[in-house]
Amino acid sequence: MKRCLSVFTLLVFSLMTQAQSNFNTLQHYFNNPAIVLVASHRAVHHTLPENSIPAFQKAIEIGVDIIETDVKVSKDGIPFLLHDRTLNRTTNGRGNAEEYTLAELSTLYLKDSQGKLTSERIPTLEELLRLAKGKIYINLDLKTDRLSPVVEMIRKMDMSAQVFFFDDDTTALAQVKQVNAAHQLMPRAHSKTQAEELLSSFKPKLIHIDHSFYEGSVSELIKKHGARVWINALGEPDALVRKGQIEKGLSMVLDHGANVIQTDEPELLLRLLKERKLHP
Repeated sequence: MKRCLSVFTLLVFSLMTQAQSNFNTLQHYFNNPAIVLVASHRAVHHTLPENSIPAFQKAIEIGVDIIETDVKVSKDGIPFLLHDRTLNRTTNGRGNAEEYTLAELSTLYLKDSQGKLTSERIPTLEELLRLAKGKIYINLDLKTDRLSPVVEMIRKMDMSAQVFFFDDDTTALAQVKQVNAAHQLMPRAHSKTQAEELLSSFKPKLIHIDHSFYEGSVSELIKKHGARVWINALGEPDALVRKGQIEKGLSMVLDHGANVIQTDEPELLLRLLKERKLHP
């Protein structure tokens, strides 16, 4: 019996050590602004349901740096992962998702990208955190105004180093930071002037910018403050890469210095960046 416990203890310790080693490597990548990081939009959802456990697992397996996902809070106060306000598009349920208890949500099934019903369920934030701990960064898009249960879950899992809170609403981000100064934020700027203001007020490690003002001077400003430049490949850049117009698609997101690219084509983009020595 003692031998079994000893072997189990060694196994747990080994897994914890490996996870810490993996995350140390990821932190090293993050702290090197020359490395372009890949953020997987709603995880890997080509053939897997968006924001599902298998989609998160796939993102980890292919070596993505950041999972982007959306968090809400159930009627009984449990954070769960779903993008839309309603259940209609992505599940076999109907209506406002936050008006359901977790027990009610757990009876529903997720749909894939073609709208076909699968056997996958709506995951909780805790399930994702347990899966991702020590393996990958998480960009948590706050799709709720009930922030306390979300922040408490990050505290409970001791994962503030791995999670970035994202919201267009700077008031929500300020509330998150007020709870714990260690929380990492990613505000969204809509102009160079706003980016400068956000860098000053929040001192974030990431700033989300838009193509409307994406230029070299904006990226230089953000990097000068020790932050990364996040831009989306969603839409036209992804479509161009998907069709084989790779250089044109990549130039739209890389030419002015962005070093975090959010994409619906994470596996393809990761391979292309590695080929260009922009990712280890």
